[in-house]
Amino acid sequence: MKHNTLTLRCAAKLNLSLDVTGKRPDGYHTLESIFQSISVYDTISLSVREGTGITLTCDAPGVPCDAHNLAYKAAAALLKASGQDVGIVIDLHKEIPSGAGMGGGSADAAGVLYGLNLLLGCAFSNEQLREIGVRLGADVPFILLGGTAYAEGVGELLTPLRPLPELPVVVVKGTQSISTPAAYQKIDTLVCPSHPDTAAVRKAIDTQDIALLCRSCGNLFEAAVECEDVTRAKARLLACGAQCAVMTGSGAAVFGIFPDEQTAQDRAAQLQTEFAFARAAVLTSASFLTVPEVTDETI
Repeated sequence: MKHNTLTLRCAAKLNLSLDVTGKRPDGYHTLESIFQSISVYDTISLSVREGTGITLTCDAPGVPCDAHNLAYKAAAALLKASGQDVGIVIDLHKEIPSGAGMGGGSADAAGVLYGLNLLLGCAFSNEQLREIGVRLGADVPFILLGGTAYAEGVGELLTPLRPLPELPVVVVKGTQSISTPAAYQKIDTLVCPSHPDTAAVRKAIDTQDIALLCRSCGNLFEAAVECEDVTRAKARLLACGAQCAVMTGSGAAVFGIFPDEQTAQDRAAQLQTEFAFARAAVLTSASFLTVPEVTDETI
């Protein structure tokens, strides 16, 4: 039976490794990265209504609820690609922090593409959705793919990798955010950059060698940003027993891998008193979780 409402939880991402390998003539930088989905989610409720147009609401202060929002842009792009002209209502509940390098806006856009494809019966393949999504943001194709993946190009050339186990992590972010364009400009000025060993991270994933993974995770952007919150978060995670502590994306969130879930939960609770955001999570193999509809039969 075709439904006219759908609610999804959309997973954030981490960069287990992130390197900049060059700069294209159009000014975009080329990347080499290992993307990983984690169990920190935004929740999106989608509805089809009579008439036309897109309506977006969000519970997070400061998030635009118009055509500047990636979720709104994604709905418009999906409607255009499908040739449908219907009314769409999007309600967005944010838990992925903004300005964190965790792909929050991209997760929302990917969730809208994925959800509306189901809701409207468009039958686009995941690859076709990724072709639509890359025009919205470089992280959108990975969110649509999910799990663990090796990325090249601007992040759109994806190779799925062997799924990692549900390793426990703690993700921490202070109040500071980092300008992505400014971070890339600083990358261009690095004289002798210390590139992360992405090949070692990929080998660790292939062999499921968690010790090698923890030794090899890295992010070139750490050398390009000057952010006290990042420095403090790395130090605190390591002091709390993390097996590694690495910034994700262009910042400013930092993640640490922990030996077990209970330790991760305890340390996250401790760090919540020190940082604006501190959350225990696990690595996950799926970007989207469907939230069951509440009906008279399920109440």
